[in-house]
Amino acid sequence: MAEQIFPTKGNLIKAKRSLRQAQLGYELMDRKRSILIREMVSLTDEARELRGTIDETYRTAYNALQRANISMGVISDIAKMIPVDDSVQMSSRSVMGVELPELSSQERAKGDIPYCMSFTNSSFDEAYLCFNRAREITVQLAETENSIYRLAVSIKKTQKRANALKNIMIPRFREMVHFISNALEEKEREEFSRQKVIKNAKMKKQ
Repeated sequence: MAEQIFPTKGNLIKAKRSLRQAQLGYELMDRKRSILIREMVSLTDEARELRGTIDETYRTAYNALQRANISMGVISDIAKMIPVDDSVQMSSRSVMGVELPELSSQERAKGDIPYCMSFTNSSFDEAYLCFNRAREITVQLAETENSIYRLAVSIKKTQKRANALKNIMIPRFREMVHFISNALEEKEREEFSRQKVIKNAKMKKQ
């Protein structure tokens, strides 16, 4: 590609400027990739802990629900009395231009049970509290796993752009600078030789 560039000082200045911009772009892409990877690693550790917690919480909840069914009989009528909780809200935060979800749900006040406790027993109450806790953890896990996915996609794109700058654009602009610099130096040497010949010819005439 360098051979197609006309070797002028103006083009040399442009090529050097483009090289600096490509190098700066690569540094920014590499820095962004490192920050995104750190964020993803942190969230991956968090997701691992949440999965372990949620598994144990669901296990406890189902065991309590089973005990409630055994001690109270069919509890579906009581379960229908519990309103559907649709308080989950979503906002977002930005990490190096990547929008990550932030989910929040309204936590019930301690002791705020949405059913008449005179019709239930401790096993049912325990099951309700455990499932409510499992729901909160599920919201956290959904937020974390979705963030990990978005970060992974952005890291892949960033790496692709960084590779293009490092392996294609930067070498191309370096080649341009090298080609134009050599051509201009050769031109200067030729001009110097020409001027020297002219000077010698004038001196001989004198």
